[in-house]
Amino acid sequence: MTAVLPSRPTVRPDRPVGGRLIDQFEYGLDAPICLTWELTYACNLACVHCLSSSGRRDPRELSTAEAERVIDELQRMQVFYVNVGGGEPTVRPDFWHLLDYAIDHQVGVKFSTNGIKLDKKRAAQLAATDYVDVQLSLDGATAEVNDRVRGTGSFATATRALENLAEAGMKDFKVSVVVTRENVGQLDQFKALTDSFGAQLRITRFRPSGRGADVWDELHPTQAQQRELYNWLLANGDNVLTGDSFFHLSAYGEALPGLNLCGAGRVVCLIDPVGDVYACPFAIHENFLAGNVRDEGGFQRVWQTSDLFQELRSPQTGGACTKCAHFDACRGGCMAAKFFTGLPLDGPDPECVQGYGETALAARDADRTAPKSHIDHSHSGPVRGQPTLLGFPSIPAKLCDESPLAGMQ
Repeated sequence: MTAVLPSRPTVRPDRPVGGRLIDQFEYGLDAPICLTWELTYACNLACVHCLSSSGRRDPRELSTAEAERVIDELQRMQVFYVNVGGGEPTVRPDFWHLLDYAIDHQVGVKFSTNGIKLDKKRAAQLAATDYVDVQLSLDGATAEVNDRVRGTGSFATATRALENLAEAGMKDFKVSVVVTRENVGQLDQFKALTDSFGAQLRITRFRPSGRGADVWDELHPTQAQQRELYNWLLANGDNVLTGDSFFHLSAYGEALPGLNLCGAGRVVCLIDPVGDVYACPFAIHENFLAGNVRDEGGFQRVWQTSDLFQELRSPQTGGACTKCAHFDACRGGCMAAKFFTGLPLDGPDPECVQGYGETALAARDADRTAPKSHIDHSHSGPVRGQPTLLGFPSIPAKLCDESPLAGMQ
């Protein structure tokens, strides 16, 4: 049994004129503020919490010409920038071409990488390029903590890339951290590490999406750690990016900086490597599939007219959370976190800081199985399914399928 969208009005009201931005955004915009685009499922790592279950390349992924057409469309829609990820986007042979193509067409690029391709030459190229932002992924301020999640040697790879970017004079690049039970206590160390490279810290919430669903019970922060995180954000949030990941924590009392709204299908969405458009980067599941950029009308038609997005843009009219005194602060929490833990979408977040999530989890039907994504491109070698993934599989089933870097030194 899977969760479904709560019932919505059959006719969507017009977007209000004036008032708060959050009230405007709830009805959706003509183009997304933040479009996440996963260029490939290929990845040289096998992170335990990978939201897209990446590893092997999908042979159906968009061609260079198709990707260029998407960029042309984003330019016409006046999408300011696109957040490129994967997989590991830099292992796509045409990545650097698509980066230049987007910038030449007035679409800025922010891309997330584990640093595998960011040698001194590429770092110098990026430092000299306008309208590009780089995010290096780390999930531990030390190799011991990071490599348990991201794989042996991944900390060294990321810090070497950080050194190259700093040496090249790159400005405003980011260190992106998924907050887990193991690294909450390292937030000050992350900030110091980031500052030492002249970079900016970005922290995001761990969601039970993709492979993350398999380790969520072991890795999501405890209630005590949630409070610790909240207090740290109150003290440091003005100098740390969060991407509105932690709006559910606002139910503690004081609202955190940011939009404090689930933007799925309203101001954000995801294009995956094969062109499928999902309402949220953390909700890769057929229930949240709105269309495909290869369909007639392309991405613009999906964004502006899909039935799913129209439903999401209808104001929430019912559900347990609307009766809570803290609803205006936390807005009911994260849609993806609720869905992949088997909770109703109009109910409490599983990490609700008022404790309603724990109650809802305990009250789930014993025979209910939490939904799983239909997408899984995990490596098929020995690393898959292990409780602690140690990077790249040592005995891959087929080297060219398992490694996007096969044959390279």
